[in-house]
Amino acid sequence: MNRSGATRHNHEHSKIATVEKDALLHLDRLSKHFGGIRALDEVTFRLEENRIVSMIGPNGAGKTTLINVVTGIYLPDSGEVYFQKEDIAGLPAHSIASKGIGRTFQLEELFGSLTVLENAMVGGHTRSRSGMFGCGFRVASARAEEKRMRDETMEALAMVGLEDRAFHSISSLPLGERKLVGIARALCMKPRLLMLDEPVGGLAAHEIEKFLALIQRLAKEGLTIFIIEHNMPFVMSISEQVIVLDQGSKIAEGSPEEVKNNERVIEAYLGEEV
Repeated sequence: MNRSGATRHNHEHSKIATVEKDALLHLDRLSKHFGGIRALDEVTFRLEENRIVSMIGPNGAGKTTLINVVTGIYLPDSGEVYFQKEDIAGLPAHSIASKGIGRTFQLEELFGSLTVLENAMVGGHTRSRSGMFGCGFRVASARAEEKRMRDETMEALAMVGLEDRAFHSISSLPLGERKLVGIARALCMKPRLLMLDEPVGGLAAHEIEKFLALIQRLAKEGLTIFIIEHNMPFVMSISEQVIVLDQGSKIAEGSPEEVKNNERVIEAYLGEEV
C-alpha cells in the first residue's frame, strides 16, 4: 500500500494534538477492513505510560486485529498510530518491535524443536546488530552479541520464573509455562509497551494468580501493559482502564467500575457476568 495513500491520511489537527500530549500510544481513527467486514472502524484511544489497560469485547470484535495493526502485521486502511509521538502506521513489524513495542500471541508461536531458552532468544534478535545470520557464522562480534542476548534471555526467563526450564524442550512445557515463555520472549525486545493477547486464556485459577502477580510486577518496573482478555474477573481486578470494542467500533472506555455499569456494554457483551 502506498504510504501517501489511505494509510497516511495526515490529519493535521490530530498530529498537533499528539505532539502536545504525552500518551505513549495514540490511535487516531484507525480502520481496517477485510473484504466487506469492518474489523476496525475509526478506533481512537490513548495509552498513558506506566498503566495497565485492557481491551474486551465479543469474539470477532476486532481486538486481535487491533494489536496486529499496531505491531505491523497488518497495514491499516486509514488512520494513524503514534508511538512515543512518532507515526508508525504501516511500518514493518521488525521496525515497530525495535522501537519498543513487544507482544505475545493468543496461540503462542513457539518453535517445537527448540529449547525454552532458544525460543525466548528469538525476541532479542529484533535488537541484534549482527542478526541471526551473522550468529550462525560465529564471527567474533556475533559470538559476543549472542552471549549478551543469552545472558539477557536468562534474566527474562528468571523474571517469569522459568530459569530452571531454560534447557528443556518447549514441547515439554504445559500451556501456562508456554505462555510465560511468550512473555519472556517479548521482554527480550526491551519494550516500553507490552501487548498481551489473551495471556490467561485456558489457564487454571492458580496459574492466573501467577500471571496477575507477574503483570503487576512488570508494571511497577515501568512497563506499560495492554491486555486483550476474555476472563472478566482477571480484567476487572488488574486494569486501571478498560476499552470495549464491538463489531470493530469502540463503544466504551473508562475505569473497570464505569465499564461494568455501562448499559451499552452490558447489552453488547457482559450481561450478567459482571
